[in-house]
Amino acid sequence: MPLMMPERTPMAPKTPSPTGSNALLQKGDASAPLSLSGQMRVHVRLRQALRAALGAGLALSLSAGLLVVLSAWRGDLASFLLIAPLGASAFLLFAIPNSPLAQPWSAVVGNTASALAALAVLQFVLPAEISVGLAVGGAIIAMASLRAMHPPGGAVALATVLFALEGGDIGIGFALSPVLLDTALLVLLAIGYNRLTGRHYPFRQPGEEGGHKTGDAAPDRRLGLTPDELERVLERFNLGANIGAEDFGRILAAAEAEAARRHFGGLTCGGVMSRDIVSVGPEAELGIVADLFRKHHFKTLPVVGDGGRLEGIISQNDLIQRARTLALPTAGGFVGSLRGMVDPANRALCASDIMTTRLKTVAPNDGVGVLVQLLADGGVQAAPVVDGNRLMGIVTRSDLLAVLAHQTVLAGAVTPTV
Repeated sequence: MPLMMPERTPMAPKTPSPTGSNALLQKGDASAPLSLSGQMRVHVRLRQALRAALGAGLALSLSAGLLVVLSAWRGDLASFLLIAPLGASAFLLFAIPNSPLAQPWSAVVGNTASALAALAVLQFVLPAEISVGLAVGGAIIAMASLRAMHPPGGAVALATVLFALEGGDIGIGFALSPVLLDTALLVLLAIGYNRLTGRHYPFRQPGEEGGHKTGDAAPDRRLGLTPDELERVLERFNLGANIGAEDFGRILAAAEAEAARRHFGGLTCGGVMSRDIVSVGPEAELGIVADLFRKHHFKTLPVVGDGGRLEGIISQNDLIQRARTLALPTAGGFVGSLRGMVDPANRALCASDIMTTRLKTVAPNDGVGVLVQLLADGGVQAAPVVDGNRLMGIVTRSDLLAVLAHQTVLAGAVTPTV
């Protein structure tokens, strides 16, 4: 009997694995297969975990102590309870204080609105299993409507219903105390602790102003996406509740700065810096400083001490501010300020009296890309190049513009091949 060979089905062509932005889009697709692998793991440094744990523990203990004192003072224990959902709020406020979900408005209003939503459900005689679902669902709608999304609010709504179903006598006052009171105490303690440990809380969400105290954004932010565009991108990936638009913008700016560093390849700060440095010593009189500014038309002038050590930098603005302090005539602008500086009555002032000592410096081997972010700041006119503390050169905005122009010309000169 002849053997029958099974038919071979044609193999489906292999689909190339997604790369780049396509991979990112597929990972964010809701139709992607569920994965519980390491992609979902969050790496937290031990130091940050200890900081958050200590802060949350101290805050909850202090809150409990304050509530005990208040209950003894008022003789009303029921109104000064430490509710269980506060533990989840403490996690957000101390572990991820920069999250939009952890901001004071989200925490206080979110928890309070959730309690009110649960109290509204309790006004109807419904089965317990329906009441708990409506309470949590109503809490989510209330928080979303008030732009106060706070996950522990769902637990507040659930706890409110369960407390009432167990025979607890609660009314509208329950939303104020203990819910609002407990959350407000925790937020105040979180503000103090995060500030003491170097974390910014509440985290600043509005757009940052430029360095000139005007309505314009910082120079490095003007070419990026607008807040509305950033929000639309976050909504597209369902990340609006996880990160604010301004935080997202800062992350993109940092990524662009990193890309700029790579764009310049092996070009270093030492390769583009000015080496023939005109500088003054710390004891140089302001008349000499003013003369050098007029002669060389510099924007900044480094102050160098013994052994070539960089002591500080003097800018034109430093001279003008000193002139204003001394009530010298500044009607003539910068030139008028210089005339005031050379007045014999002010000869005692020297470079060290007006120089700026908090400097942003670069090393000779640093890539030119670091200068893009540094000199885009409106408050920095030039970047000193130092080896240790010794001044090796200086890179001004004009130098950086020349580099950018040169790179643009080179890029345009490349002829694409077919």
